This record gives sequence, C-alpha cells and structure tokens, in this order.
Amino acid sequence: MQARIPGQRMSSKELSMQHDRPGPDFWSLIHPFTGNRTSVGSTERGFDADLTAVVECEKGPFFVKAMRNRQGGRRNSILRERAVASTVRPIAPALVWEAEDDDWIVLGYEVVSGRRADFTAGSPDLSVVAELINQLRTLPAPNVAQAWAETRWDRFTEPGTAQLSRGGTLLHTDIHPSNVMVGDGRSWLVDWSWPTLGAAFIDPACMVVQLISTGHTPAQAETWAGQCEGWAKADPATLDAFARATYRMWVTRAEGRPDESWLGAMVTAAQEWTRHRGLT
Repeated sequence: MQARIPGQRMSSKELSMQHDRPGPDFWSLIHPFTGNRTSVGSTERGFDADLTAVVECEKGPFFVKAMRNRQGGRRNSILRERAVASTVRPIAPALVWEAEDDDWIVLGYEVVSGRRADFTAGSPDLSVVAELINQLRTLPAPNVAQAWAETRWDRFTEPGTAQLSRGGTLLHTDIHPSNVMVGDGRSWLVDWSWPTLGAAFIDPACMVVQLISTGHTPAQAETWAGQCEGWAKADPATLDAFARATYRMWVTRAEGRPDESWLGAMVTAAQEWTRHRGLT
C-alpha cells in the first residue's frame, strides 16, 4: 500500500480514471438507496475518488463518492473513510448509506450547503478551522484506527525522531481550503481519504505550511496554530523536528513532479517555516 502524501493532488492517470464514468451496473447497485435519479452533477471535491457527484434522486439528494474495488492504496483510502465516518459525524457530513460489489465501493453522504474556506490573512474562516481541529482532537478514534499509525514523515526525519509523530489523536492530515466547508452557522471537514492516528500537533503543523503558502508570515501562521490545543501542548523541539521533516517531504515530492508549480509553492512555504524556527 502506498500512503498518499498530505496535500498530494491527482496524477493525470488518476484524473482520467475519475472521468471514466460508471455504467448501468453502478446505478443499479445504488438504486435501492437513491431510487430513480433525475440528475448527476460533478463536483470539485473528493479528488482521490474515481467518482464524486451530487445525485439528485427520488430519495436524495446525496453526495456520492465511489472507488473501483481494486486492491491498493486508493481502495484502502475509501475503506478508511467509511470506517471513520460515524466517529467524525460531529464535524463532517453524515454517511447515510453505503454499497459495495465486486466492481465498486460507494458512499452516499448527506448534501451540505457551504463554500470552501478562505485561508488568507484576516479571514474569519481561520477561527472556524481551529475550532474544527480542536473538536477533532476530542473525538475517540475507532478501534480500527489502531492500525493507522502515522508514518508518512518517518523517512524524512532525522535518526531517532520518527516516533515524534506517534500518538493517539485521530488526524485528518489533509486540511486545505477545499476540504473545509463553511456554512451558515455550521462548518465541516470533508474528504476523509486518509485519516491516521498520531500526535495531536500534526494537523495544526500542516496548517502552518498551508497558511504560509497563502500569504501569512511564519509568525502569523504559528500564532494561528496556538489556538489549537495539540500545537500549544507540543514540545518546541518536536515541532522543530517535524518542520525539518515536512520541508524534506515537500522537496522530495517537488523533485519527482517538477511540472507541478503548486508543489514548488509548498516547498517555499515549508522552507520559510524552517528559517523562521532557525533551522536553516
């Protein structure tokens, strides 16, 4: 299984798979849950799935996310999303139904109304994100999550520091503007494609790099992170080690995909963070 790097976007092959629309057998599989459908609208969310759509239907509407039922990391991601759905219900759209056959795994969610979050300096959405992260920290991880130890930073850490990412907090690990929906009086974390179990500072620390990439200074980003209990209680030396590992991670990703400018932007943001902490 190949774990997805936080923030990683789809390759051209993955994009082509998403546009490989399902046939009649797919719609027959989910018909008991949807009834007759009236329209299917594509969405900008759920980039790791083979299909994401809002299905207007007799029993809906539903946000439908589907993955080909083939062994590998992509299939494992939707299995994790399904497994964590009931746990994260207080901060995520409700999983209403699920369907599976030899070809597909399909999740049907409630449709929620909101917009993508604004991460720019001064945005009121930033306090919403901090609140969601703090709420997530209080949710008990499902039993299956005990096998989801966070290890993606291990190969980028210095000897003896990999264990710093370990912990018992359920993590989202991919919080960016498209994965936070801000509604009228309520907001949600969406796209739980790769939840893990690890140290509570990881989600806030990943957000620091996101915020720097959207124009915050490192000092501003860390001040924001101070609202998150997982960050506030972390040992500064642990944050230093994680910042170094994060920079190395983004450098490795950018070197492997040099044509994707967003990866270069993340390298720059991570480097600014390490400089701010006096690490480079």
